[in-house]
Formats: sequence, C-alpha cells, structure tokens
Amino acid sequence: MKIREIEKKDNKTVESIIRYCLAEFGAAHEGTAWEDPDLDRFSEVYSTEGNKYWVAEDAAGKVVSGTGIGFLTEDICELQKMYCLPEARGTGTAHILIKTALEYAKKYYKKCYIETFSNMKAAQRFYEKYGFERVEEPPVKTAHFACDVRYIKIL
Repeated sequence: MKIREIEKKDNKTVESIIRYCLAEFGAAHEGTAWEDPDLDRFSEVYSTEGNKYWVAEDAAGKVVSGTGIGFLTEDICELQKMYCLPEARGTGTAHILIKTALEYAKKYYKKCYIETFSNMKAAQRFYEKYGFERVEEPPVKTAHFACDVRYIKIL
C-alpha cells in the first residue's frame, strides 16, 4: 500500500468509498457523513494547517481507503472519514493510515475525537487498540448526530 495526501483527482473516488461504506453499514441517511456537503472536495477542505486527508492506494494504484484529521477546537481534532473498501480491510492499511493521522495530529492538538456507529464493532476494537477511550458525550457538537458511539484519545 502507498499512503499519500489527497489530490484533487481523488475527490470523487473518496466520496464513492465513503458512500459505499456508509450504505454497507446502514448509515446512508441524515446525521451522518452521507449528507456532508464537502464529500466531493476533500482536497480543498483538508488543505489548511491542522487539517489533512490521506488516501491509500493498492499495488495497482487504485485508491481503496482514506482518513483525515480535522479541526474541532484549539485543542481537539477529529479523526474523520476513515473508511476502507472491503478489499483493503485486514491488509494493515488502516493501521498505517491511523498512525499517519495521529502523528500529524500530535503537532497541532492535545486530544483526538472520533464518532462511529454501534454496529461497526471492528472499527470500535480498532480505535480502542490505538488508545481511544469511549465517552458518552461529545466534547463539541458535530453535524453527525446519528453517530451513537464516541471516543477520545489524549495525544
């Protein structure tokens, strides 16, 4: 796998990966990333200091996964839009992506927050493996009110 920063040419592909995964887990509805108006312009959204998005390419150069770090408050970022196509799962790609994202986040923030869904059990175990601790209330209000599981990690 090759990990790199998102480029404009990746915008539509990343949007389709996110929409595929949301539909797969029954989250293609209001209150999720499904309705994010910026899904097709991540190369622009994540181009400012403290915000970054990475994609993972397979051996053939196909983008199969991605994740980002986004500003929430002066001290708190969010691990955002971490989705992998089925063929990327279990390959170690997500591990490389999260390590890359958390290393970047440490430069700007003290804590990292993430939201997910209760039916995404593998994702929850994954976040816990990286030191995220479950919290009942979000540290800030986000647009993803349908997410019912929240985590935070001290960086």
